[in-house]
Amino acid sequence: MASQLALKSRISSTKALGKIFNAQEMIASAHIAQSRRQALEAKPFTDALNDAMLSLLAHTDITHPIFNQEPNNNRVAVLAVAADRGMAGAYTSNIIRQTQDLLTHLDRDGKDPELFVFGRRAVDYYKYRNRDVEGTWQGESDRPSVATARAISDRLLEAYMKPGSEGGVSELFIVYTEFINMVSQKVRVLRMLPIELVEDTGEKQPDPFNAKRDLRSTQAVPLYTFEPDAQTVLDKVLPLYVRARIHECLLTAAASETASRQNAMHSATDNANKLIDNLTLELNQSRQAQITQELTEIVSGADALKKQKD
Repeated sequence: MASQLALKSRISSTKALGKIFNAQEMIASAHIAQSRRQALEAKPFTDALNDAMLSLLAHTDITHPIFNQEPNNNRVAVLAVAADRGMAGAYTSNIIRQTQDLLTHLDRDGKDPELFVFGRRAVDYYKYRNRDVEGTWQGESDRPSVATARAISDRLLEAYMKPGSEGGVSELFIVYTEFINMVSQKVRVLRMLPIELVEDTGEKQPDPFNAKRDLRSTQAVPLYTFEPDAQTVLDKVLPLYVRARIHECLLTAAASETASRQNAMHSATDNANKLIDNLTLELNQSRQAQITQELTEIVSGADALKKQKD
């Protein structure tokens, strides 16, 4: 059994950690409402823009980079959206694991992936392993701004629009965590560019490494008139589409990070309280054993003195 001094030290340090965990949980609880609202408010606009792009693809015959993959170009851009801070459970490790699976899958298919990373934790992970990273962004994982989303989208769009002979990429993937509810967040792989139509097969679990945008073929789609022409319209819409999708991914990832941190800190606080209870019980047992031993020694001494007098 550990000494009472060691038990008191462990109880004191565990209480200090419990206060930190509880404070982090309260901070996450204060932020989650705003993060969740921002993520949910961004989704309808992005979904409507995505449906409009699908309708344009279905009703136009022009050749545009947003719809057509450059032939004989194996370069692929992958954006991993992770966290800046820890204490969020397995949030960042799940992103890194899924990103590694995607990179391995692309390598097997003969692709040449170029990695872009958002979030200090993932940046440090790849930096420590000497993994080449084309671009990094840090400091706003829990509250991504429009300016950051614009900077990321401009960098990725520049790489996508650049021809392969100049180092451009032909595809763009995003690995992020989708906010489903407070207790459920799921890592997603989004193949954002080029946009492709696929028939709705009714599958609930599509291939995560070939995440083409779904086509709601059973719904009526509008007809479009282009002013001045389709090419000019698509040139203007493409940056807006990329920026909106990336901003939505950053917002839902921020909500997922905050929810993951709240859940992790709640569990950590409960575990700290349980550990304190167990250590306190062990300390009381140690005290009781010590008192029992001292009483036994006193009684034994008294009996010995009595026998000497007799």
